[in-house]
Amino acid sequence: MIYDVVIAGAGPVGLFLACELRLADLSVLVLEQAEDSRSPLKRLPFGRRGLSAPTIEAFYRRGWLNDIAALEPVKTGLMGGGVSGAGARQPRHPAGHFAGIQFDADKIDSSKWPYRLPSPAGASMAVEMEQLESALSRRASAMGVEIRRGVGVEAFDPSDDNVTVRAGGKTFRGRWLVGCDGGRSTVRKAGGFDFVGTDPEFTGYTVRVEMADPEKLSQGRTYTPKGMYFQSRPGTIAMVEFDGGAFHRSQPLTLEQVQEVLRRVSDTDVTVTALRLATTWTDRACQAVAYRKGRVLLAGDAAHIHSPLGGQGLNLGLVDAMNLGWKLASTIRGDAPAGLIDSYLSERHPVGARVLDW
Repeated sequence: MIYDVVIAGAGPVGLFLACELRLADLSVLVLEQAEDSRSPLKRLPFGRRGLSAPTIEAFYRRGWLNDIAALEPVKTGLMGGGVSGAGARQPRHPAGHFAGIQFDADKIDSSKWPYRLPSPAGASMAVEMEQLESALSRRASAMGVEIRRGVGVEAFDPSDDNVTVRAGGKTFRGRWLVGCDGGRSTVRKAGGFDFVGTDPEFTGYTVRVEMADPEKLSQGRTYTPKGMYFQSRPGTIAMVEFDGGAFHRSQPLTLEQVQEVLRRVSDTDVTVTALRLATTWTDRACQAVAYRKGRVLLAGDAAHIHSPLGGQGLNLGLVDAMNLGWKLASTIRGDAPAGLIDSYLSERHPVGARVLDW
């Protein structure tokens, strides 16, 4: 069988794109490396993500807004993994934040956005990543998308008419291949897409720990001469150390290392007694020079990566999918005007570039 589109990656971007393509009655196969999409990092408190106005309006236009709104978790101020809208229940009702810098609703001049279509959709909403992925997966399956988990793309061979994809020891063929497989995208690397940008300035840590003396650390956001840490509740901590990204995925995270970094960043002698959860991230900012090579396309983190602070990655990728879906579908059906598929790059690449510049 030759699928109309093979998508690498069953995250929110890949699943949303698959649903968009199914609206045009195309055959879609989604290949996902992970057997199980569940992860503690996708659950509260670290799995909370803010949805921005374009994303919310996309869900509204597809009739999904009520289902997505039902996923909205209890509001808890938290930095990690990129939360936009954190702290929205404080007295002045901030409209959101950019990388931790809050701004108030009464400071926004909405007349600057005359192109925004009227809708009942609000300007911000929060979801839990695991629930969002699960909801999109159910929606995609109900629409007829074929999803295969534990089958990650290993390599591919494009031709003038289709793309042969090797994944999980099997071979699949699609008329087009779209890489939605994250910041370390196999599709991007195997396809030889140039990926340029800036090196990291810091290593970020997301940890859940137990401490013998939690009173030594302040709640909320604290800046120090060595970096910054944010504690939303005792033991739930995000922190950054300006070391040029030296410790990001360089070695397994241990209790001793986390304690050492936490002491250095917080400028305290706090004692960690147990390490429950830990991961690292950086502010490396890179973007693919092109989002298309022949019949191979990129979307989401496969096309652009940056610091998760500010929570823009998910939204950027979902709107990539909204922009690409109908254009790719029209191209496959044969009713697209000349150059339509290339407008995906001309419209979405500048948006990604602006986010990386910010």
